[in-house]
Amino acid sequence: MMLNKWMQNLDPYSQELYLCNFRVSVEGEWLCLREITDDPLSDIFPPQCITSPDLPFLLDRDPVLIERRNLVNISKLIVKELIENSLKNGRMLDSDHAPLQHFFIVLEHVLRHGLRPKKGLLGPKKELWDILQIVEKLTQDAKELTNSIRDLPTVKTQMGRARAWLRVALMQKKLADYLKILVDNRDEELVDYFEPDALMMSDEAIVIVGLMVGLNVIDCNLCIKEEDLDSQQGVIDFSLYLRSSHHPNHHLQGTVSCPDSPLGLESENMNVVLDQKNYIEELNCHLKATVANLESKVETLTTSNTLIKEELDMAKTSLATLKEENQFLKNQLIKQEESKESEPVIIDIPAGDTDALKQFAENEKKQRIEAEKELHLQMSLKAEMEVAMKLLEKESREKQENIVSLRKQLDDIKTINLEMYKKLQENESSLKHKSEFVSKLESKNITLTEALKKTEEVSKKNEEDKKKLSESILRYHDQIAAQTTNIAKLKEELINEQQSKCLLEARLSKVGNQTIRLDEEIVQLKAMSHEYVLLQEEHHRLKDKYQGQERALEELAGQLKKEILKSNDLEEAANSTLAQAHWEQDKEVANCKKCEKEFSLTRRKHHCRNCGGIFCALCSDNTMMLPSSAKPVRVCDDCNLVLVERYSVVPNN
Repeated sequence: MMLNKWMQNLDPYSQELYLCNFRVSVEGEWLCLREITDDPLSDIFPPQCITSPDLPFLLDRDPVLIERRNLVNISKLIVKELIENSLKNGRMLDSDHAPLQHFFIVLEHVLRHGLRPKKGLLGPKKELWDILQIVEKLTQDAKELTNSIRDLPTVKTQMGRARAWLRVALMQKKLADYLKILVDNRDEELVDYFEPDALMMSDEAIVIVGLMVGLNVIDCNLCIKEEDLDSQQGVIDFSLYLRSSHHPNHHLQGTVSCPDSPLGLESENMNVVLDQKNYIEELNCHLKATVANLESKVETLTTSNTLIKEELDMAKTSLATLKEENQFLKNQLIKQEESKESEPVIIDIPAGDTDALKQFAENEKKQRIEAEKELHLQMSLKAEMEVAMKLLEKESREKQENIVSLRKQLDDIKTINLEMYKKLQENESSLKHKSEFVSKLESKNITLTEALKKTEEVSKKNEEDKKKLSESILRYHDQIAAQTTNIAKLKEELINEQQSKCLLEARLSKVGNQTIRLDEEIVQLKAMSHEYVLLQEEHHRLKDKYQGQERALEELAGQLKKEILKSNDLEEAANSTLAQAHWEQDKEVANCKKCEKEFSLTRRKHHCRNCGGIFCALCSDNTMMLPSSAKPVRVCDDCNLVLVERYSVVPNN
């Protein structure tokens, strides 16, 4: 599979990771890709017999469902590889780490799966950055993160801001929380952005959020300002996750360190420090939660205290008004009693008005009884108001004491939080130093093991070479003995051969003289035959040349007739144009006669000396010899063509 080349040929914004022709399954620690054409269902049910997509055994062939499964399975493998590599590297990963880059690419495809296209040509395009900005509305914790990403000077595109947001959220270990908030509110917030069968709108989104929670174990050190987040983020090397028949064990066996060695002790100490760091982070989260709860309690208590104070003030004002009314009523009663006692009324009552006086007396008694009842009621209300005042004062004192105690607790928690934060920074610094030390030791260990392997290989090669040399020496001794006997035999044969050679040389000298004489004769005959061939070729060439010249003369005669006729036509046309031509005045013409552009200060008028028309500089940029002038003069493009044809025809005439 050429997956890398296929991914590189894609457009950066339309790049999709989905393997719709494959089914992805996880077997143990391996990612297995199986072609859908290999599915046994495809042999049983050919494509022509599929009539209804709602059949249960055909739901697995849905490409959107396959895309979601592929993304979830690849995310599982990449997150697992990330956690394993972080444990090997001291839980600290940087931006050059390949599985971390693969994780961000897959996460981007997960969040962009099923994203709705823009509506119409003028509609806004749905971007991932618009979806991530929704988190700011749902929680106040993401407000600072979103504002800082907006103000980044190195990121210019919407996609670059989304990538920076995801990286910073992972460094803050809040990526899982933010994605959970989006998933919880997807029915209200994400319906306008995603299709109904998108991954974020399905149940697989909960699995993705669970995978993100596992990434809180690792620490990431990413420099966002130095990365080019606006461009394409690269491709995924699936060879890290796919099973290979040549490499059954894909994990490299590292060096086994003894527990008594300094490397083992250092790794144990580093694990202890990492556990302490995780415990401090959890404790810090709990403390933040308790601080938030206490702050909310303090706010509620302060609001209730202000309400109670307002009620107390209102009760005091109402009590004062009641006291004033009570005093006023008392004064009126006293005045009435004094007036009744001091000024006895003597009325001459006629005998017929006794009944009216009796009724008046009864009414006065009733009014007095009602006034006394009202006075008793006001007294009881006053007593109740005093009791309520005392109770409210007690409650306000208790709540103030509670507020003071809660503020003390909050200050204590803040001091504890600062101490824990300082300890966490110290532990992080020590962890960085120790992780750097461990990485140096591991690199040294790797170089030493490689050097040992090389020396062992060299020693083995030297031993093998030594054995081969000893065997070759023995063979050479045997060969030398055999060669000495052969040399003696060859010397005898050489003497015999020299004698026979002398005889053969004498014979060869005679034969050589004969061959030299015959060669000279052959050379003479070849020269004569070559001269004969040259003469025949010259004869044929001259004959062909004669025939070609005859044909050329016939063709030239026909062409001359045509050219004479054409020159006559051209002369007639030129005479007619000259007869029709007249010298145009500058005032009458405002536009160029050919291109029809308007004349101005920059575009000047030029007369054609042949036809008399007015043209611009571009349409009359030609000079020709005319019978009326001794020097070449300016002519327009049309007159130039006519004059060139005329001058090219006249010499043939």
